[in-house]
Formats: sequence, C-alpha cells, structure tokens
Amino acid sequence: MNSDSDLQIAGDLFEVLHLLQPAREHPATVADFVGLARSIAADRAQWAPLVQYDATSRWYHRLRTGPGYEVWLLSWVPGQRSGLHDHGASSGVLTVLEGELSERTERGTRALAAGAQRVFAPGYVHEVVNDSLEPAVSLHVYYPGLTDMPMHQSQSALSTAAAHDVVTA
Repeated sequence: MNSDSDLQIAGDLFEVLHLLQPAREHPATVADFVGLARSIAADRAQWAPLVQYDATSRWYHRLRTGPGYEVWLLSWVPGQRSGLHDHGASSGVLTVLEGELSERTERGTRALAAGAQRVFAPGYVHEVVNDSLEPAVSLHVYYPGLTDMPMHQSQSALSTAAAHDVVTA
C-alpha cells in the first residue's frame, strides 16, 4: 500500500476514457483564453509581419476567430487612445505585445508594459492610451466575439456636464 495516498490506480488508465477530460480544440475558460493570448504573443512570426501604424487612427486587424471568440491585433502610435468604453456582452483578455500602454479606469491609471495582461468581464469600463513616445502593439481576445463597444463620457466630462446643468438650471 502506498503511504502517500489511499488512491491507487490498477490497470490501464486509458481504458477508462469516460473518466478523462477530452482535449479541448478551442478555449473555453478564462485560463484557456489567457493561454491562447500568451501562445499568440510568443509566436512573433505570426503577428509581427501584419502590424501597421496609422497616424490618423488606431490600426486593427482581426487575427483569428473560433467558436464564439475573436482575436484582434491593434497598433498604437504615441498619443492614440481608445476613448472610455466597455465591450458590451463580451469578456476579454488584453495583452501588450510591444511598447507600453496605460489603462485608465475610475479607480486610476495602470501602466501596462510588454507582456502585461488584463482580463475583464462584460461591462468593464476603461480607456487604453499610448502615453509613451514609442509605438505599441496589443492583442485582444473577446468572448463572445465583439459586437458592441459602447462609448462612455469620462468622469471629468460628466463632472463638467453636471456643473454646467447646475449653473444653467
């Protein structure tokens, strides 16, 4: 008897297939989507040749789709920003591939260097900005695929609007 455990496996484990988890063809959990983003980030040859920079607007390219999810590649030149927004019914994983981005929320600003990842739930409101002097590239995985990206007024804009309403009322 094994003193480390009371459980012992007799025979060939692969003969009890009904007890084994099937291998997943596509991601299904938050950890799976984070892993997908990390594996794409690690395969620079897959995404780097596609990156373009546009001084007039953020550049984006849908890199991959799967059952219920999509993967987007974005580039950011210095000063570009997403605007304050959420992702509707989609959850997501944001991964910085190159450069540095800032994420702004009502709780403050977070610097995201290359390799940083942020996981967010549906309805999470944030703004992503390239505050640096160098371009940046990011990868975004959305589940379900992104169909809505409502824009929000910033807190300062809301405060200004509220103050204006009080003054003119």
